[in-house]
Amino acid sequence: MRYFNGFSLKGEEHFFDDWLPDSDLCVAGFSYGAQQALEYVYTASKRVDRLILLSPAFFQMQKSSFIRAQLRYFEADKSAYTTQFLQNAAYPSAVDLNSFLHTGTQEELEALLTYRWEKEKIEEILKRGTQIEVFLGSDDKIIDAEKAFAFFSDITTCYRLKGAGHLLLK
Repeated sequence: MRYFNGFSLKGEEHFFDDWLPDSDLCVAGFSYGAQQALEYVYTASKRVDRLILLSPAFFQMQKSSFIRAQLRYFEADKSAYTTQFLQNAAYPSAVDLNSFLHTGTQEELEALLTYRWEKEKIEEILKRGTQIEVFLGSDDKIIDAEKAFAFFSDITTCYRLKGAGHLLLK
């Protein structure tokens, strides 16, 4: 399986073992990694049977002022921004993500915040026979899970995990 990590994380995929099959024909990504996973599958020439998007970073409904503020806070103090981000990603669980920390860059954060999920790309992937599954936590403090669910559930198989946060844990 090909896996794409979340922003400022490395090695966190074990949190998703329940949803990740052991298959060379599967691609998965968490948060920022979900964006990368979709783009990888969209441009891939090899067969992919299943694309799993775990808490996909979904900010396209946010105002530009929100995005500018996030980028300014990150630029001003990467460490404080990342610490707060990891706490929000882990919420409501008590999981400490510091051992998975791999500080991201300003460019990665900007790409994450400005990424546009396109229904046409998703539909093209589906036409190729790739199954797409989206997992969202109802208590996510990183993204608006309701807006993400409204977007993805129209075109993919979408699961909303009650009481779970961005890391899909309770």
